[in-house]
Formats: sequence, C-alpha cells, structure tokens
Amino acid sequence: MGKQEDFVLRALEERDVRFVRLWFTDVLGFLKSVAVAPAELEGAFDEGIGFDGSAIEGFARVHEADMLARPDPATFQILPWRGEGPSTARMFCDIVMPDGSPSYADPRYVLKRTLSAAADKGFTFYTHPEIEFYLFKDTPNAGDDPVPVDRSGYFDHTAQSQGADFRREAIAMLESMGISVEFSHHEAGPGQQEIDLRYADALSTADNIMTFRTVIREVALNQGIWASFMPKPFTTHPGSGMHTHVSLFEGDQNAFFEAGAEYQLSRTGRQFIAGVLRHASEITCVTNQWVNSYKRLIGGGEAPSYISWGHNNRSAMIRVPMYKPNKGQSTRVELRTIDAACNPYLAFAVTLAAGMKGIEEDYQLPREAEDDVWSLNERERRSLGIQPLPKSLHDAIDIAENSELLAETLGEHVYDFFLRNKHAEWEEYRGQVSPFERDRMLPVL
Repeated sequence: MGKQEDFVLRALEERDVRFVRLWFTDVLGFLKSVAVAPAELEGAFDEGIGFDGSAIEGFARVHEADMLARPDPATFQILPWRGEGPSTARMFCDIVMPDGSPSYADPRYVLKRTLSAAADKGFTFYTHPEIEFYLFKDTPNAGDDPVPVDRSGYFDHTAQSQGADFRREAIAMLESMGISVEFSHHEAGPGQQEIDLRYADALSTADNIMTFRTVIREVALNQGIWASFMPKPFTTHPGSGMHTHVSLFEGDQNAFFEAGAEYQLSRTGRQFIAGVLRHASEITCVTNQWVNSYKRLIGGGEAPSYISWGHNNRSAMIRVPMYKPNKGQSTRVELRTIDAACNPYLAFAVTLAAGMKGIEEDYQLPREAEDDVWSLNERERRSLGIQPLPKSLHDAIDIAENSELLAETLGEHVYDFFLRNKHAEWEEYRGQVSPFERDRMLPVL
C-alpha cells in the first residue's frame, strides 16, 4: 500500500471518520455514491468495492454486470456539510472490471486515457471553469415558473443579498475541501450567480466540478433555497454556461505562449484553437448534452451560436483573452460553448482530443472574427466562412454519429450508449406539447 493510502487510513482515525462515501460518475454525468465503513477501506484500496454495473446508466448490460469501484486516495476529503460529531469523508473512484482492467464505461477513465495520449506528446492539459447557476426561492414544481431569490444584475452589490450570503458559505465550504475559488459575483440574470474555480489539471478540475455541483446544492438546501445548473431556465433571461479557459503545458512552460507573436499566441496554441473549431459541431453533443442546452446557444447574449474565434471577442465561440505583460504562463484560450450541466470528464476529453488533432495534423487557424458575430447577417457570416453550431440536440446527434474523433475519444461503448440516450431524449422531447403551443393556438385554432 502506498503513502497516500496510508495517509487516508491515518486520517480516518484522527478525524473520527465513521463513513466514507465512494463517488463516481455515470456516462450522463450524474454523481453516484456508495458508503463504506472505515474498516472496509483497506480492502477497497486493494480490490475495490463490487457493485452491479447494469444498474448504472451506460455502465454495463446484465450479463456483464460485475464491476469494482476502486477509491483514488488523492481525492480524500472530509464532507463539511455533514455537521458536528463523527465525520463523513469522500473519495472519487476509478471503475475497474473484475480482472482489474479499467472499465470502458467509466467517464473518468475516458478523460484519463485522453490525458495520457496528450502526455505521450509531451503535454499537460489545464482548465479553469467559470460556473454559472441560478438560485430559486423554492424547489420548482412541475408547471410552475421558478422564482429567483433576487432581482439583481451583473456584478450588483445588494444590501442583505441572499446571493452574497450564499456565495460566502459555498466558497468557505469549497475551500475547506481543497477547491480553490478565484472569483465570485452576481451574474446578469435575476438570482444568477457565478463562481470561478482556480486553474488545475483537467482531471482535478473535473473532480472539482462534480464536487462543486454537490456543494452548491447542499448549501442551497441548507438555506431553504434551490440551486440549478439548467442551461436555460428562463426564456427572457440569460442562460447559464461554463466558460472554460484551457491551456497546454510542456513541463513547466506554457505551450500556448510565444513572446512577440500576435496576441502572444504560439503556433501550438493556434493549432489547438483550429482543432477545436474544425471539430466543434462534432463535440457539441457532449459539451452541450441536453435538449435545453440549445435554448442557451440560440439565445444570443454571451452564448455563442457560431463557430468562430476572436481576440477578446465575447461573441465568438473561442476567445483569446487580452495578454498580460510579464505573465506569459497565463496565456490561454476560453471556450464559451460548454455549459455546467455537462459531464465534465467527457467534455474535457473531447475538447482536448479536438485540440490535439489540430496540433498533430497542423490545422491552419481560420480568419479571426473581429466583429460582433451576432450583429452580422447570414450573408456576411457566410462570406467570412463562419458556420453555425448545431441548432438543436437533434442536429448535434446527427453530426456526432459521423464523427470518428468522437468515437475514438469516447470509446465504442460510451459513444454508443451516449448517442442512444440522446436519441431517446430528443424523441421524448419532440413529442411534448408545450405551453407555447397551447398559449398560441388554443385561442385561435
């Protein structure tokens, strides 16, 4: 047993931990949890905890159901919302088969595999998410409009603001779990918040996002309110995205930085952007995986609808932030499509795979979008070579079904299950009769 496992076993005694929750994520990005007693943990490190994989979305068919959850000791943290007295801890798990081989259905392994392929080329992938979400006064009931906790706007400072109190408690809880927060503020929509996590390697960030979503919901429930990462809960208010800053490092050097280059952006950085742009429509099904995700992407505002890039251009899909003198290590690009309702392991994997394809095959970066892409008409966009992102989940599925990049990155099992699930979601959605149809047609037809 290694040093990290020994540290965890000592911490169990020192912190009076009575339960350890083993966390893992299904293919759709929902967190799963099984609690074990501390006495079982040494065996879990060695052999894993057995469970029925056929009961988990996308994990296995009935005849191949046996799987093992093996805890990653590097992710050990005490759960701060469990209150005083005996502690409860958590660890993320890698899912393995009975013979010890990685499970083809584990989203965490999909990301690990993609990171390993980049590491073979000498690169480490770092990400920094800006996570938006709404706070509502109560748990929304079916058919009722959700009621935001406030009517504030972007960066507003409001006296006795419930949002500010919420952010303070949430950030304290995140920091206590080793998740560093860089910024937090009120966003543009009523009740809408943003909390930005500090840069970390992509696997740590994906684990942190799963923890973040759990912490946010726990804090909200504790305050008698409801938090939602739904991409577009309101027709007339902004959607919630997860703008993600990304960069590649070679050792301790930022591979995206080149002193004296335009925007200080290296050839590697330009190839990476070109890769993400060329494969953008293919990966949108994963970065924006829900029917509702496309209400955000066609809604205007700061959500991109077109495949373009620009320097400090917030209407573009990819933005190259303004260069800060003497801070070459911070050179990065911002991907503005992703929403916080995605499976972060899969979203980061397909983003990295697209960018690496651009590097490996020396994609040429298309012309920069210097204008507000939304203000251009269709003819102007066509003349600039700016193509639209998929306009619906159906469109995204159609494109994804012909994507070699997606099939290779996700692996046959995850690729097949994910697309079948998205097909089912779309078919169920398109058969629904909406309030819009009833309001518009019942009075006149």
